Amino acid sequence: MNKVIKLIKNRSDIGAGTRGSDLGIDAIEVAAINQNSNYFNSFEFEDVKTHNESIYNRNKSSFAKRIEHVLEQCTRVSSSVKENLESNYFPIVLSGDHSSALGTISGIKAAYPDKNIGVFWIDAHADLHSPYTSPSGNIHGMPIAAALAEDNLSSRNTNDVTSETKQHWDNMKNIGLKGPKIKPENLIYFGVRDTEEEEDRQIEKLQIKNYRVEEVRYRGLEKCVDEALAQLSHCEIIYISFDVDSMDCDTISYGTGTPVPKGFDQHEIIAIINQIIENKKVVCIEFVEVNPLLDTKGNKMAETAFEVLEAITVTLQSIEN
Repeated sequence: MNKVIKLIKNRSDIGAGTRGSDLGIDAIEVAAINQNSNYFNSFEFEDVKTHNESIYNRNKSSFAKRIEHVLEQCTRVSSSVKENLESNYFPIVLSGDHSSALGTISGIKAAYPDKNIGVFWIDAHADLHSPYTSPSGNIHGMPIAAALAEDNLSSRNTNDVTSETKQHWDNMKNIGLKGPKIKPENLIYFGVRDTEEEEDRQIEKLQIKNYRVEEVRYRGLEKCVDEALAQLSHCEIIYISFDVDSMDCDTISYGTGTPVPKGFDQHEIIAIINQIIENKKVVCIEFVEVNPLLDTKGNKMAETAFEVLEAITVTLQSIEN
């Protein structure tokens, strides 16, 4: 790896439909303190300026809520990730809602414009909607579509998007560098199990591989990850995006905005991420969607997220050394 780990803290939740993921980073830090861990004093960090007060503004678009501010936030994240990669850091991005991933991917592409980015998207959701198809208008369901520059205008359920929203969406697709940041064949899902019809059609059309939880358990975790890495063997660099709702809400916690049952446990998540890291192509990892306001088990989701964070950091450091 030959890079120094740096924590990028992006306390933004304006892309979500439920408030509270902006508190997720602090909840993870509290979990570390309660475990007598010095983790958050062990690394350099950077706080990304946020625009969370925009939740009080009237939504100008019901199909892409607060899109102008999410655009601004993703642009900030993109700049931060790009600058830190160029300064030879390994960014671990800790974010609120998952819309931030567009900024992260855009920053990686801006830092490595001539390289193929492989993406491991560990999530219960495909996040393939656009303003033209979204049933909720929440942009944390759109980062992959924007990174692929896919509008899905062939959908039978196309929303009537305003010209202003269209312009903001086009700008989102062009953060960092113009055009798509990733190719469909360089995107692999792990754990996606809660999708809408429009997303299912896109997954089929773009031939995006999704390793479902039951497949990983039946065929074997190591075999599935090896297979995925083989598919991305032509990619020079890899980004891992870990949404905590990829884990089973019934056995872990409901402390996330869109919990889904029958997910992975934390040990499976650690094993998946560590095996990808050992490939030595990973340049950035992101953790998203811890929402302590929704946690019915105290701070359980943040505690579990920290367990994953601490374990994969050990692997990163072992590769460095």
